[in-house]
Amino acid sequence: MVKNAIFVVPQRLKIDIMIKATVNGKSGFAINLDKKLTCDNQDVDYSAVKLPSGDYSVIMNGYSYQAQILKVDKESKTLVIQINQQQFEVAIEEPIDQLLASMGIKDAMARKVNDIKAPMPGLVLKVLVSPGQAIKKGDPVLILEAMKMENIFKATSDAVVKAIKVSERTAVEKNEVLIVLE
Repeated sequence: MVKNAIFVVPQRLKIDIMIKATVNGKSGFAINLDKKLTCDNQDVDYSAVKLPSGDYSVIMNGYSYQAQILKVDKESKTLVIQINQQQFEVAIEEPIDQLLASMGIKDAMARKVNDIKAPMPGLVLKVLVSPGQAIKKGDPVLILEAMKMENIFKATSDAVVKAIKVSERTAVEKNEVLIVLE
C-alpha cells in the first residue's frame, strides 16, 4: 500500500465500487468504496473537510494532512494532488476500465484521433508539421487566416501526421480536410 496516498471521498457515499489507483507510476492498489473506505483490503480510518481555501484537511489513521488538488484530467482519468508539500500523480481505473482491460480491449474508450478540418473558409498561412511526424496533444500544427484573424490549430491528442492535404498560401473551404492523422 502506498502510505502517503490520500483519497478524499465523501463519507456519505454508500455504494460498492472497486477502483484501482496507481500513484506516481508505481504498482497500483485497489480501493473499495463500500460504506467504509478500504485500500488493498485494509480499512482506512479517515475524515476529510474542505477548507475555505479549497484545500482539504484530512485525518487518516491518526495522522493529519493538508491536501490540495492541483490538476484533474477527466479524459485520461488522472489527477495531481499535493499532500503536505509533496506532489503525487494518481491514475484511476474504474470498473469499466478494468473490465475492458480483462477483455483485451483496454484502449477501447480512448479518444479517436480525428483529422484536422477547416472550421470555416480561410487561407492556409503556414503548415507547421510534416508527414510521418509524431505530434503531442497541444502541439501547433497549422496556421489558418480566417476573417482577418490568424488561428493556430493545435493537436487535440497524440498522433502521427499521415498526410497534409493543403499547401501554404492556398484557400480552403469549411470542413475541408487539412491534415490527416493516424
